[in-house]
Amino acid sequence: MKFSTDVQDKYIVLALAEVNLNSIVAPALKSEFVRLATAEGAKKSLILDLSPVQFVDSSGLSAILTAERLWKNAGFSFILTGVNSGSVRKLIEISRLDNILTIVPTIEESVDLVFMEQLERELEADGSTDEL
Repeated sequence: MKFSTDVQDKYIVLALAEVNLNSIVAPALKSEFVRLATAEGAKKSLILDLSPVQFVDSSGLSAILTAERLWKNAGFSFILTGVNSGSVRKLIEISRLDNILTIVPTIEESVDLVFMEQLERELEADGSTDEL
């Protein structure tokens, strides 16, 4: 599986460099999610960039849902970005995963959302949201 990671203070961008997210790629992607969640990603949000992906099958969707569960259970954001392929977007919509997943058009907008959600979590932890 080809991918790159960009590790920042508050988030990690995992950019998949594959055209297909299928049963051949998905197991390695799941393993990478688990590795990131237990290593440097343990206290960071994850942005999954699917920009080059043109095809996703059920194994690929399962891998994406694995990441979503890992990060949400840890109390951090999981954001899917770069869903540029019409067939990938349609599969996500047909599977009704667009109601579960946070999908943002670009990495830049995803980073902004990470910081906004982090601020919201900090305000909630301080009890400051009662005043808003």
